[in-house]
Amino acid sequence: MKIGELARATGVSVRLLRYYEEQGLLTSYRTGGGHRHYTADAPATVAQIRTLLAAGLPTKVIRDLMPCLLGDGPEVDACVLGHLQAQLDDLDARIAHLQQARTSLGGLLDASTRASRTGALVPAT
Repeated sequence: MKIGELARATGVSVRLLRYYEEQGLLTSYRTGGGHRHYTADAPATVAQIRTLLAAGLPTKVIRDLMPCLLGDGPEVDACVLGHLQAQLDDLDARIAHLQQARTSLGGLLDASTRASRTGALVPAT
């Protein structure tokens, strides 16, 4: 199938499909005229890529996982489960850090709001 057909079949832009190819996530072959053509399983591959991206995985990690994907779904071979767990642990740590930052920012806003109500803030000149 041509790149435009793949874009229509998957709802992914042609530009993004080219990016996936540049990142080594998707493969095509070129015709004599230089046009990209994809195999019949390309829509399933694009769906897998989108699922992994939605899970927060960067493209370099997805590229490493692609050979370990099982079937057309998001399941992966057991040999990469440790890697996925490490990604999840990293995501949990980033969420905890963001929650702490949110709490600090909320406290700053609360204190500033209280101070402005009492007139404790001096306007900038």
